[in-house]
Amino acid sequence: EIQLVESGGDLVQAGGSLRLSCAASGFSFDDYAIGWFRQAPGKEREEISCISSSDGLTYYADSVKGRFTISRDDAKNTVYLQMNDLKPEDTAVYYCNAALGLVGDYWGQGTLVAVSS
Repeated sequence: EIQLVESGGDLVQAGGSLRLSCAASGFSFDDYAIGWFRQAPGKEREEISCISSSDGLTYYADSVKGRFTISRDDAKNTVYLQMNDLKPEDTAVYYCNAALGLVGDYWGQGTLVAVSS
């Protein structure tokens, strides 16, 4: 069974930090690019970061650049998102996505991050 399970969401104060994890199973994890997306109430889902499969190239949306860091541990089939200096506008449900062209496109259930001012 293919699964992506996010964890690490919590309620934190502005300026705080969280580390999200995305644990994968059921597919060749190291072949897939992994992205983190978020969806705030009343807004569309947006991609905030991703990491490639082979060479570890990363992408960050301007809204999180310099504050968030994505990393992957292929031995553990896990991708992490370290989030520092959190702001109230970071409040959202965070999802991970595993994508490999037309071969596969998988989503987790999401984890809630709430940042209080």
